[in-house]
Amino acid sequence: MRTVPVSSTQAAEATKLVENTFRAVNIALVNELKTTFMRMGIDVWEVIEAAKSKPFGFMPFYPGPGLGGHCIPIDPFYLTWKAREFGVQTKFIELAGDINTGMPDFVVQRIMEVLNDLGKPLKGARILMLGLAYKANVDDDRESPSYHLIEKLEARGAAVSYNDPFIPVIRPSREFSAYAGRKSVPVAGGYDLILVATPHDEYRDIDFTALNTPIVDTRNVVRGEAPLVFRA
Repeated sequence: MRTVPVSSTQAAEATKLVENTFRAVNIALVNELKTTFMRMGIDVWEVIEAAKSKPFGFMPFYPGPGLGGHCIPIDPFYLTWKAREFGVQTKFIELAGDINTGMPDFVVQRIMEVLNDLGKPLKGARILMLGLAYKANVDDDRESPSYHLIEKLEARGAAVSYNDPFIPVIRPSREFSAYAGRKSVPVAGGYDLILVATPHDEYRDIDFTALNTPIVDTRNVVRGEAPLVFRA
């Protein structure tokens, strides 16, 4: 880490906003490509792996169930708000925000489709969500899309449990105070569906085939030809 001097505190703050907005916009792009390629029967993860073999001009970003953390979901919206003070509409950034904030709804719709194809309704379904943290191998759940997934699924009548090796108990928060005190449960079969929301390394070692449970994977965690695996 090194210090890079700039001309003002405004330039320093703008630098941070550019970096986080750059990531938000590119994540929105691959999220949109994911939904598009799914309709075409193309695996976006395979495409990204092939594209990043190019030694120049491409930087891989990966899709997911939505944005999390204290910076990427917030900084672009702060920039659009500030831009309005100067009479500027940041259409590109706002469109990226719409795509990313809509991903939990896309995942819920995908879960409904999977359960429907299996002859089960979402209402009354028992769902185990793997991952509460917003990214792999951390205990940071700030702005995590997992909370939005729980909220949306339970609003439709599902019963959602979660597993996260880094968050054994949900901590109090302003937005999702109703979930405080919920505890992580073991990964096991017996659920109507398992939802992979966070790509913790620990999940890559699970024998999903042995669980004999439908899996909706938003993070490309389940590898190989495990049966009953659906991308989202």
